[in-house]
Amino acid sequence: MKIFVAGASGAIGLPLVQLLVSKKHEVIGMTRSPAKGKVLEQLGATAVVADVFDPAALERVVREVAPTHMVHLLTAIPKNGPMRPSDMAATNRLRTVGTANLLQAAIAAGVKRIVGESFMTVYGYGKRDGEWRTEADPLPEQTANGGIEEVVTALRSLEQQFLAANQQGLIEAIPLRYGMIYGPENSATQYMVQMVRKRMLPTFSGLTGVSSFVHIADAVSATLAALERGLPGEIYNIVDDEPVSMNHFITALASATGAKRPFSIPLWLMRWMAPVMVATISADLPLSNAKAKRELGWKLQFPSYKEGVQDVARYVQDSSPLGQTAPGVAVHK
Repeated sequence: MKIFVAGASGAIGLPLVQLLVSKKHEVIGMTRSPAKGKVLEQLGATAVVADVFDPAALERVVREVAPTHMVHLLTAIPKNGPMRPSDMAATNRLRTVGTANLLQAAIAAGVKRIVGESFMTVYGYGKRDGEWRTEADPLPEQTANGGIEEVVTALRSLEQQFLAANQQGLIEAIPLRYGMIYGPENSATQYMVQMVRKRMLPTFSGLTGVSSFVHIADAVSATLAALERGLPGEIYNIVDDEPVSMNHFITALASATGAKRPFSIPLWLMRWMAPVMVATISADLPLSNAKAKRELGWKLQFPSYKEGVQDVARYVQDSSPLGQTAPGVAVHK
C-alpha cells in the first residue's frame, strides 16, 4: 500500500509510520513542521508539509503523491492532556473542518480507503450503570455540559462525514474509536510517571467512572489491521479487554514503577480546575472490542492495563531518565 498519514508526527502517527515502514509499505507523512518532517524521513517515510485548512493546497499535495490509502490522525491536544474546553478548540476544528478538507482531497486524488481517529467519548460523558458499549449502540442525545459537549459534537462530525462518504461510494471509510492511549514512549504517559514518582499525581475520592484504555502498540496494530482488513463503512472500538477506573490505573502505574502509593484528593476539587479531564474519567465508558477482534483479526499484545503498566515500568528501568521521545497522549480528548 501507498499510505498517506495525516498527523504523522503525533501520538499514534509516529509509531504507525514506524510499523508501516517495517512492513514495507510506502509511507507519506504529512506534518505542518519541516523539523518534524525530518524526523519522519529518518524513519523511512516521505515527508510533506501541508496545512489541512488550505483545501486547495492540500488537494494538490495529495494528488501529487497519489496514495492508495489514507489515515486521519490530526489532533492538536496539549502535551499533557486537555483540562478546559478551550484546550480542545483546535482539535474540534480539525475533526470538523479538517476532516471535510481531508476527505475532499482524498476523494479527488482517488484514494481507495481512509481510516480515521475517533475516541471513546463519542458515546458522551454520561452514566450507564456499567453496561458495555458496542458499535451497534445508538449514540445518546447530548446534554449541555459547560462546553464539553463540543468535543462530542466534533467526534460525531468526523464519524458522520466518514460514513456519508462511504455510503455515497466516494471512498471506503472506517472510523476507529480508540480508548485512552498510553505507553512507554508516549509523552503524556511519561509525564504521568514523572508525576507519580514525585507523588504529585493523586487518585480521586468519589470517582465512580470506568474508562477503556489501549496500549499504543495495540492501537497502532489495530490501525494497520483496519487499513488491510476493515469492512468499509464499519466503526470499530479499539480498546483492551479490561475497562478500569482512572484511580486503579494510577495506582497500578505507581506500583509498577516503584513509586509510593498516591495520595487521594476529592474529585470536586479538580472539577473547577480541569473540567474536561474530570468529565472524561467520571463517565462510564466500558467499550467492547469483540467486533474489532472478530472482523480485523486483531490480537492484543497488552490485554489489560496490568500488562501495559509493566511495559511502561520496563522502559523506566531500562532507560536513563524517562525518555523524551514520541509526543503522545494518555488522558485526553
